[in-house]
Amino acid sequence: MEEGLRPRLAAWLEAYNRKLELAGGAGPVEAQAVRDGLARLTRALVTKTVPVPLVADAVVAAGAAEVAVRIFHPEPHSRLPLAVYLHGGGHVAGSVAVFDPLCRRIARAARRVVIAVDYRLAPEHPYPAALEDAAAAYAGSREVLARLGLPCHDHIALIGDSAGGALAASLVHRGLVPGVERLALIYPLLDYGLDHPSLERFATGYLIEKRRMHWSLERYFQNGEDRRQASPLHMDVPDGFPPTFLAAAGFCPLQDEVMAYGERLRRHGVAVVCHRFPGVVHAFLHLEDLVDEDCHRLYRLLGGFLCS
Repeated sequence: MEEGLRPRLAAWLEAYNRKLELAGGAGPVEAQAVRDGLARLTRALVTKTVPVPLVADAVVAAGAAEVAVRIFHPEPHSRLPLAVYLHGGGHVAGSVAVFDPLCRRIARAARRVVIAVDYRLAPEHPYPAALEDAAAAYAGSREVLARLGLPCHDHIALIGDSAGGALAASLVHRGLVPGVERLALIYPLLDYGLDHPSLERFATGYLIEKRRMHWSLERYFQNGEDRRQASPLHMDVPDGFPPTFLAAAGFCPLQDEVMAYGERLRRHGVAVVCHRFPGVVHAFLHLEDLVDEDCHRLYRLLGGFLCS
C-alpha cells in the first residue's frame, strides 16, 4: 500500500491546487509564466542558506557560441572530483540561478566541484539545442576550471533532475560525454512518449501534471522528431555504461519509467542503485521547507554515491 503524502506537503498541495483552480486551471500558455512560477516556488520554499566558499559564473565555448555555467566549489584549495549538473524544468524553464540552492547542497554533500549548465530553453530553442549545449559544457568543463585556476581530479560525474535527467542520460547513451564515471538521475524524465501508468495515476493534483508535461514537450519537439528514438528508456545501452543512481518520488507521474529504466540498465549489467521517496511529489527538492527530511536524505544518499 502506498504511503500517504507528508502531512505538511499535503496541506500545501491542497491550497496550491485550489489557487490553480481559481486562476483558471493548470495549463500555462506562456513559457515565461512557467519560468517565473518555478523561480517563485524555489525562492519561497528553499529558504535555508547553504554557504559554499566559491561560486563563480563563467562561459564555455560551444563552436561559434558560448554556454553559460555556474561553478560551485566547496573547497577551493583542494583538488576535488567534478560533477556537471543539468537542471530540470520541462525543457522550457529553469536556470543556474533558480537551481543555485540545490547545487550548493550537492557540492557540499558530494565534496565535488559542481558545474551547473545554463542550456538553451524551448520554445525559443527547440530540440536538440539543450543537448548540444550540455555536451559542449561537459567537454569544456575541465578547461573552464583551469582558466580560473581551480584544481580538479580527472573523475567526472553527470547529474540531472527531471528534464535534465533526460539530457544527462541521453548524452551517456549516445556516447557524447566520454569519461563519465558516475551518472545520477533525480526523478528523471526518461520516456518522451508519456504513456506509463503512473502518468495516469498522478495526472493531476501533484504539482507536475500530465497536461503541463504535454504542453512542454510540444514546445521542445517542434519538427516531428521521433520521441521514442529520443527517449533514454529506449536507447541502446553501450558497453561501459557508468554506475547509475536513480531517485524516484512516490507521487510522481514519472515513477514507473524511472523503475523501468533501472531494470533495463540492470539487465545490461549496469550497477544501479535506486532509492524511492514514497511520501513526496516530483521536484520535491524545490519544496524543501515542507519535506526537509526527504531532501536531506536524498542529498546524503547522492553524496555517498558520488563519493564512492
